[in-house]
This record gives sequence, C-alpha cells and structure tokens, in this order.
Amino acid sequence: MAIKILSVDDELDLEVLLTQYFRRQIRKGEYAFTFAHNGLEALQKMLETPDFDIVLSDINMPEMDGLTLLGKINELKNPALKCIMVSAYGDMGNIRSAMNKGAFDFATKPIDLEDLERSIRKAAEEVTFIRQSVREHTQLESLKNDLAIAGEIQQAILPNRFPPFAELAGLVDVYASMTPAKDVGGDFYDLFQIDGGRFGFVIADVSGKGVPAALFMAVSRTLLRATGLSGATSAECVGYVNRLLCKESLEAMFVTGIYGIYDCRTGAVDYTNAGHTPPYIIKESGQAEAVAVETNFVMGVAEDFAYQGGEIRLEPGDALALYTDGVTEAFDTQGEQFGRERLETALRELAGAEDARSLLQGITGRVAGFSEGRPQSDDLTLMVIKRIQ
Repeated sequence: MAIKILSVDDELDLEVLLTQYFRRQIRKGEYAFTFAHNGLEALQKMLETPDFDIVLSDINMPEMDGLTLLGKINELKNPALKCIMVSAYGDMGNIRSAMNKGAFDFATKPIDLEDLERSIRKAAEEVTFIRQSVREHTQLESLKNDLAIAGEIQQAILPNRFPPFAELAGLVDVYASMTPAKDVGGDFYDLFQIDGGRFGFVIADVSGKGVPAALFMAVSRTLLRATGLSGATSAECVGYVNRLLCKESLEAMFVTGIYGIYDCRTGAVDYTNAGHTPPYIIKESGQAEAVAVETNFVMGVAEDFAYQGGEIRLEPGDALALYTDGVTEAFDTQGEQFGRERLETALRELAGAEDARSLLQGITGRVAGFSEGRPQSDDLTLMVIKRIQ
C-alpha cells in the first residue's frame, strides 16, 4: 500500500520538483503525492482524504502558516500521521517551535532532495510500525473480548443452581464452584440426575491451559454426562469415555477426573478415579479420611485401559469433598504450596460446617488466605456432597 504524502507549499515549483524526483517510487506505487498551497487548503484535503501518512509542510505560507497547520493536525491525535516541516535555513526559531510542537523531522530550503528522501523513508517506517501496532492491539482487544465471552459461556454450562435436584434436597446437600486461573479454564464439574434416587457427579482437570484446554474440557464434560445418563456403572462410563477421547484427543491432551454415582437412599457412592487427586470423607466427629485411590490411568491416553471402580458409603452427617490440584498446588508469596497437609487440617476444622456451601467456601477461604493475594497458578475447583439422612 502506497504511503500517502500531502505536500503543503505556496511555491508551485515544488510540486514539479517532488513529482520528478520521486517518479520511480510513484510509478511503483510506493508513494502517492497530493499537493496543497496553504494550510486551509491542506485541511480541506485532509477532510476529503483522512488517511494521509505524512504531511510535508512549509512553515511560511499565506492564509494559514505551517505552525498553525501543525497545531490543527495535533488536535486530530493521530499518532500514525507524521509531519515534516520545511523552512528557510536561517529560520531556526520556527523550526525549533515546530519540533517542540511534535513535528517528526524538518528540512531546510533550498531542499536537499536526498536528505528529504531519507526523512520521508524514516517517517514511512515509523508510520508502518505504528499502524501495525494498532492492528495488533485491536486484534488483542478483540481476542480478549472473545475470551471473556467464552469464560462467561463456560461458567454458564456448569451447574450453578443449588440444590441442583429439588426433589432430593431433603436427602443430600451439594455445592460446587470453579474459579479459572485465566479467562477460560480446563477444570470442570458436573451434576446430573440419573433416576429418582441417584445422581451422577464429575470433577475433572484437563491438561494444559487456555483455549485448547477449555475446548477439550467442553468435549470431555459432554461425553461424561451423555454416558453417565445411561445408568451404567462408573467404571464402565469412564472406560467408554476414555476410548472416545483417545480417538479424538490432540497430542498430549488428557483428563484426570472422578466420576461417581451417589445413591440418596443409602448413601452409597460408586466412583472411578482416573488419575485424579483423592477426595476426602469428612466425619461430623472431625475426622478427614482420604478415599482410597485405584491405580487407574488418566483419560484420553491409553485406549484399552481397564478401569476399576470403588465404593464408599456416606453416613448421615458425612461429607465428600472433591477438588482439583489447583487447591493443593496454590502458592504463597514465598513459593510454598498449600499441600495436602494444610487441606486435611482445614477439612478437620471445617467438619462442623452446617452445609456443603459453608464447607466449600471455608476451604477456598483458607486457600485465599494462604496465597495472600498471589495470582492463581491453576484453576480452582471444588465439590462437596453432604448426606443429610
């Protein structure tokens, strides 16, 4: 794209001189010259053609001089428009005034065309750099806006109404949250009713960060929900989803997670842990016991892996706390991790919480206090299931 130059000078000979000297650049489409003979005419042409790149202006002109024109150009606040001012060799006072008002460069009469060419080339390089920076900034702002919308959509697809199952509210209390470290996250949780007395629950962590992890998260969540609604055992569901993810997975993408089926009538939990952090059972007495972890592999890597499920039972008043490693791997200002020991201490101290929400918010509060305002290094996701009766 040609660099558009507006030459402003009351000496008509300059138009012929510039057109002749820069004829090769004009013929190649590198430069495009427009000519005006005073400041007022120049402003009119700038209104007609607002995308000039360089203004080459004499200082001493009738009707409106170059310094006044420069002031008017400054009012446009266009950092990509560069002004090169021209005046007599002895007129250094006006030249200094022009430079102080933001002129990019200056030339003296009689004009040294080779020196002027260097100034124009230098100004053109600056214009190109600024416009590229503006384009990149616009693209980044657009991407930032898209990511913010994606983050809102991601939060919207996660269950956010608690209790999630009104007809089971008298039997079980459930609460969950996901706080991404970036605009979008790779963690997710889900809750869905399988039949009149059972519901499925999921907590998972997709490898990686940002948009790729968020997309893989959406696929994984959809597959787990669709499979879980079939009513198959947790191990069967995880195995089936693993095979599907292996077929669709991008290189180095995998999911750690726990899928469980809770029976509200008995407190029984059929669960399968696919390489995820171990959940805890919190007793009303103040005990916090880690649930046994099977030697299962992550999902999305080994297509033929045979997953093994486990079973636990919650007694009335017991709570099951599930979390992603963003909890235990939260850092303080000294670079120390929150760790499982602090988590277990928090769970014991929070055992008497009146409901699932209070217990979960107590954990996140402990993590936030430990981090002391340090930015999250990973997504922070928790779920608490508390048996009422």
